[in-house]
Amino acid sequence: MLTYNTDRTDNTDRTEFVDTVVIGGGQAGLAIGTELARQGRDFVILDAAQRVGDAWRQRWDSLLANTPARYDGLPGAPFPGDPLAFPAKDEIAAYLEDYAAAQGLPVRSRVRVDGVRREEDHFVTSAGSRSWASHNVVVAAGGCQAPKVPDIADQLGDDILQLHSSEYRDPAQLPAGLVLVVGVGNSGAEIAREVASSHETLIAGRPSAQPPVRPSRANARFVYPVIRFVGLHVLTMANPIGRRSAAKLTAAPLIRTKVADLVATGVRVVPRVTDVHDGRPVFADGTTCEVSSVIWCTGYRNDFGWIDLPAFGDDGAPLHHRGVVEAVPGLFFIGLEFLYALFSATLPGVGRDARYLAKRMPPPARIQAGGNQRPDHVRTTVGSES
Repeated sequence: MLTYNTDRTDNTDRTEFVDTVVIGGGQAGLAIGTELARQGRDFVILDAAQRVGDAWRQRWDSLLANTPARYDGLPGAPFPGDPLAFPAKDEIAAYLEDYAAAQGLPVRSRVRVDGVRREEDHFVTSAGSRSWASHNVVVAAGGCQAPKVPDIADQLGDDILQLHSSEYRDPAQLPAGLVLVVGVGNSGAEIAREVASSHETLIAGRPSAQPPVRPSRANARFVYPVIRFVGLHVLTMANPIGRRSAAKLTAAPLIRTKVADLVATGVRVVPRVTDVHDGRPVFADGTTCEVSSVIWCTGYRNDFGWIDLPAFGDDGAPLHHRGVVEAVPGLFFIGLEFLYALFSATLPGVGRDARYLAKRMPPPARIQAGGNQRPDHVRTTVGSES
C-alpha cells in the first residue's frame, strides 16, 4: 500500500500525494505554478537544478536576452529595472529565483525526475526512491534538454578541445590556436564574435534568417511591440502562416549578431562540417584545417524517454494541442518551441500558455490511497531536496 509522506525532512521510499506535479522549475514551470496557485491547487514543482534560474545562470557569461525587460516578466511580477534594457543572463536568473520565493511556489530543487507512468486513476512521477502521485502532470522541462553533437565529433583528434555551447563560458577556457565554431545560429554567432577578440576564429554552417532589427532602446520602444504582437498572435498554430513557419523553423533568426558583424571582427565564415579526416574537420567544399578547439553550437534534442506514456509521435515529439495531450488526460506540456506561437518557449510567451493550460485542467481533487482521502495537513512547501 502507498504511504503518505508527512515527514518533510525524509522523503526516501515515500509517496507524496498532490493534485498536480510540475516537472521543471524554469520560466515555464514557474508561470504554470503561479496559475495553479491562483486556483488553490495542491501542487509541487520538481527541478533538477541546484537553484531556480540555473538554466540561465549556467550559460555563457556575456549572454543577454533578445527581448526587452518590459516583456520579460512572468504572471503577476514585472521584470525590475529599466523596461527598455535587455537583461543579462544573471539578471534573469536572479529574477526567476526571486519570483519563485515571492510567489511562494513549492519548488523542490535538486530533484531529477527519471520516470512518469500511469497507475490506475493517477500518475506516478519518480525521482530515484522518491515518488509523487497526482491527477495531473505538467512537463515544463522544455523540448530540448539534451545537447546535440554530431556523431563525427568522436572522430576528431584527442588534441582538440571540444565544448558544446552549453559548456562554454568565456574565451579563457580555450587553448591558444584556431577555434572552430560549428553552427551559425544566435549562440554560434555570439560566441564566435566573443572568441574572435582573443583567438583566430572560424564559424561553419549556413546562416539562418537575418532580420534587419537589432536589440536597442529605440527598437525596444517602437519596433519590439510589433515583433511581440506577431510572435504571439500572428505566427501561431491557429493559422496557415503560423503552421508553415513552425514546420520550416530550424534555427532562430540571428538577432544581435549578424554575419556582417562576424566578418567585421575577423571571423571567417566557412561551409558546414561534413566529415573528419586524420582527426581534423572537413568542410563541404573538401577543405580542412588545423584547429585547437571546436565549439558545437548545434542545439539540443528532445529527451522524453523517461515518460512512459502514449503521448509521442514516431519522431519522439509530444502529440498535443496547445500543450494538452488529448490521448492522455491529465498530461500537459509547456515551454516547447511553437507550443502554440513563435514565442511560446520565451519569457514573453509562457504566461499566456500557462493561463490556457490551467483553465483546461479538471477541478482540483485529492487522490485516494487505501480507501482513505489524502490528509488535509499534507501540503507542499517551498524548499529543496538533495
